[in-house]
Amino acid sequence: MIYFEDMQPGQEIKLGNYEVPLQEILDFAQKFDPQPFHIDARAAEKSMFGGIIASGWHTASIAMRLYVDAVLNQSSSLGSPGVDELRWKRPVRPGDVLTGSFKILEVKPFRKGIGLVKGKAQLTNQEDKVVMTFIGNGMFGTRPDS
Repeated sequence: MIYFEDMQPGQEIKLGNYEVPLQEILDFAQKFDPQPFHIDARAAEKSMFGGIIASGWHTASIAMRLYVDAVLNQSSSLGSPGVDELRWKRPVRPGDVLTGSFKILEVKPFRKGIGLVKGKAQLTNQEDKVVMTFIGNGMFGTRPDS
């Protein structure tokens, strides 16, 4: 179990990889972000992107899934008050392999039994180019004996 006290500024956590399939891009966008360059191959070809790209919200969801699997499900996570500075740097295309990381920027006690952790999440593609970043803010429980 990862507790608040285990998290230190400067610590970088590898979140793993995720390959983004075309059908998942289409399904997510059809349901949540049905802009033509996400769901229509012809329209996407004519767009500034030159082909289908994933919704930025899909990309953010992938980052969240990687973070949940690598950190939150093994931790004393108590939720989040939100994210800051969400940036989509490059389009994510079908077949891209995204790699996630989370660098802890700041830790501070919040109230009895709870600490706040601020960190920078990042996704890079298979060419090691940054596709998305955000500053995440999380609440974590302290060790039961502290």
